[in-house]
Amino acid sequence: MLTDETLLGVTKPARYTGGEWNSIVKGDEGIACRVALCFPDLYEVGMSHLGLKILYSILNGRDDVACERSFAPWHDMEKVMREKSIPLFSLETGRPLNRFDIVGFSLQYELSYTNILNMLDLSGIPLFSKDRDNSSPLIVGGGPCVFNPEPVADFFDCFIIGEAEEAVLEVVDAVMENKKDGSGRRVLLEKLAALEGVYVPSIPKKINKRFIADLENAPFPERPVVPFINVVHDRIQIEIMRGCRRACNFCQACAIYGPNRFRSPAKILSLAEKIYKNTGYDEISLVSLSSGDHPQIMEIVTSLTEAFKDRAVSISFPSLRVEEMTSRFPLELSSGRHTGLTFAPEVGSDKMRKIINKNVPPEALKECAYQAFKNNWRRIKLYFMIGLPGEEDSDLDAIVDLAREISETKKKVDGRPADINAAVSVFIPKPHTRFEREAMLPADEVYRRQRYIRDKARRSRVKFVFHDPKMSYLEAVFARGDRDLSKALYIAWKNGCRFDSWKENFDLEKWLPAFREAGIDPDRYSLRERGLDEGLPWGFIALR
Repeated sequence: MLTDETLLGVTKPARYTGGEWNSIVKGDEGIACRVALCFPDLYEVGMSHLGLKILYSILNGRDDVACERSFAPWHDMEKVMREKSIPLFSLETGRPLNRFDIVGFSLQYELSYTNILNMLDLSGIPLFSKDRDNSSPLIVGGGPCVFNPEPVADFFDCFIIGEAEEAVLEVVDAVMENKKDGSGRRVLLEKLAALEGVYVPSIPKKINKRFIADLENAPFPERPVVPFINVVHDRIQIEIMRGCRRACNFCQACAIYGPNRFRSPAKILSLAEKIYKNTGYDEISLVSLSSGDHPQIMEIVTSLTEAFKDRAVSISFPSLRVEEMTSRFPLELSSGRHTGLTFAPEVGSDKMRKIINKNVPPEALKECAYQAFKNNWRRIKLYFMIGLPGEEDSDLDAIVDLAREISETKKKVDGRPADINAAVSVFIPKPHTRFEREAMLPADEVYRRQRYIRDKARRSRVKFVFHDPKMSYLEAVFARGDRDLSKALYIAWKNGCRFDSWKENFDLEKWLPAFREAGIDPDRYSLRERGLDEGLPWGFIALR
């Protein structure tokens, strides 16, 4: 049993107590299905995820459904739970996860997979779907990683491929019907396999992804849970559009989140007002793959700025395009706090822009940066990517030159260059992209290119921050892998791998023995180019 004494012995006990503002607790009366939404990372990360908030609101909007939340416990809490035989529980009622009808996991990142196994084990739920019986909850997966679910298919009963707002209710209805008629787990799986967008690994078939046709009228949480502690994205999040009108050859999000759909300025303003009154947050983030591509973005920003000008509420833009931004985007916001702007040119040279199909004119980017500094925006962050097909050292030079030139634009404002943070990721050939058959660079070559950029950028005001290529390597293995990887994943978890997406916990040397024991060569998945005649593990999923 979870006690105050137990909580006082772990870091940030509010991760495990529940009781937050706007959380929903339901009794047993009238409840026909209990759903646990699980995020395989810390509370601070999971509570920042908009998808979890949307599903929590949708499911609890039904009187016959109780939806609760659970997150991965940190090492100290796991130790206490195992020592005291405390099963993993929900925040709302403290109910063990093995007493729910449905346990759903959000698969946002391949390096969280060991946490999924750990959460199942802590819950007393059999890890492999083949070992579960009628008394076990239905284990459901969703999120971007399920566009290649095969590496974790042995651990899940089914996956929702695509957008889950409608499909999750269909899954709930199937579970409720199955409970009522007592027809058993196999019959339930057959019913689920018949639903559009639902993949049952034990009943393989071609799958069309699910998507919401009408975003304007799609449900959106107006009373999101407000955490007691700081979380990664501690602000109002309003999704203004889905999809992306660009078609960058490396971008999985562009491929899987289409088609383009928009919310109207009136709807967005209405949501902002309601969420503000229900939460009290002082920042509104306009969420999408590319907020600047909304055809009415100026009207949206102007209306929000006017509505909140006397309430000290800032408007932030997590993802912007620079093309035509200086003419389309009101950088000169007259009120509200000016925070930061983020741009993702990805590459620096014209050659690489053509290769990735992302035409971001450097002059437009520099002009946009100048206008931002001129209008007192505090900071600019840049995102780049290295290791793309066709990249040479001259293209790395172009990355450094572009970042430096953006920094120099501030000289025209106050005579001083700007401090710029530039994050550099490693190209991973993700499923369903135009580069899905390409090979990834070996880690040693990635390290060389990172050193090259660091040396080139000396004596500039640009700080380059690099992603660990070993983490990218393991991400690529599971992003591009098949069902054989479940063996290595299970062994790695048994050997103590947890929170692999956290730098302080990641250790590739712990994974290599697991691959060897499973008889798997991980290079085969990450470093090998796939021929056009080779079938792909994710080939049964159609994006339409």
